[in-house]
Amino acid sequence: MADPSGHLPLLPVAEEAVAIAHRIIRSRGPGSVTAKGERDMVTDVDLAVEDAVRGFLSRETPGIGILGEEHGHTGPAGDALWWALDPVDGTANFARGIPLCGVSLALVQGRRSVLAAIDLPFLGARYTAAAGHGAYAGRERIRASAAGALSEAVISIGDFAVGDGAEARNRVRVTLLALLGARAQRIRMIGTAAIDLAWVAQGRLDASVILANMPWDTMAGVLLVREAGGVVLDQDGTDHTADSTATIAVCAGLRDHLMPLLTQARAQHPD
Repeated sequence: MADPSGHLPLLPVAEEAVAIAHRIIRSRGPGSVTAKGERDMVTDVDLAVEDAVRGFLSRETPGIGILGEEHGHTGPAGDALWWALDPVDGTANFARGIPLCGVSLALVQGRRSVLAAIDLPFLGARYTAAAGHGAYAGRERIRASAAGALSEAVISIGDFAVGDGAEARNRVRVTLLALLGARAQRIRMIGTAAIDLAWVAQGRLDASVILANMPWDTMAGVLLVREAGGVVLDQDGTDHTADSTATIAVCAGLRDHLMPLLTQARAQHPD
């Protein structure tokens, strides 16, 4: 199969990077938990993973920049290739011994992902994708759900907003939750974008609505969903990019059922 992005040879690098993270996360629990904002936290494991993965990627791909949740951006900027790394996605879960967490790594060209690797250390799962080559759980190719009605859909919702302006932003979330709760088969709040998006790609979830977007959280999962046949949009219905304000991942058959409800919720709270 042709490699439209030309970056497939770097997929083993991404896989080894998340394997390094996996070993660190599995070998030690959080020894310290430090606040880094309102109701946000970082553990010593987050920092250890990011330091180790950054060091590895810097050695293996010295010409590629790195954007990590804990230490920001280093290396070339602009339209150059860059890695987007979340060392522990779902830190609040991890800190409490809840096994729903993972490491998320994407290679981004411009504003769209071309490679992805997500490892879920406590669930024994690893997901990978390369643009034009499909999405995989281990060695098994995965595909998004074929659901065509909200009544048969299981939908995950991202965390509520915190910090300045959170009350206003959460009005949309609460309204959307009510609209979906009245129509969907089930609603779930898992607490990690990496799992939300990987499970949409795998068909375990039919959609995930994350009304926020940080590239380290989402860029790997976005590629998984797209390569599995799903759709990922911003909240205004445009295609998702690293600059989007939200991450709406949905199987193709539910797009026209879910997006009008989001539009309705936003219209009720225009501020």
